Amino acid sequence: MNTVLTQELSRFNVLFTIIRDSLKDMKRAIKGEVLLSAELESALNFMIDGKVPDIWLKKSYPSLKPLSGYIKDLRERIEFFDHWAAT
Repeated sequence: MNTVLTQELSRFNVLFTIIRDSLKDMKRAIKGEVLLSAELESALNFMIDGKVPDIWLKKSYPSLKPLSGYIKDLRERIEFFDHWAAT
């Protein structure tokens, strides 16, 4: 079971890095500090429409939920892994 947990946490760490970096880059692009790439513009448009950006879904678990449901589910998964790692 420890091996499965380690593999899942590794996959989620990659997803978290992609989410964090893309959100930071979007924030910087909105401020005008960097250029808004086509990939970031697409992700921003997806978020405005309440959808999960494609760049997140490439490294994510399968989900058809809208952005708010996806974030809620992601938080619940984090809590599950936190509980699993603690036991």
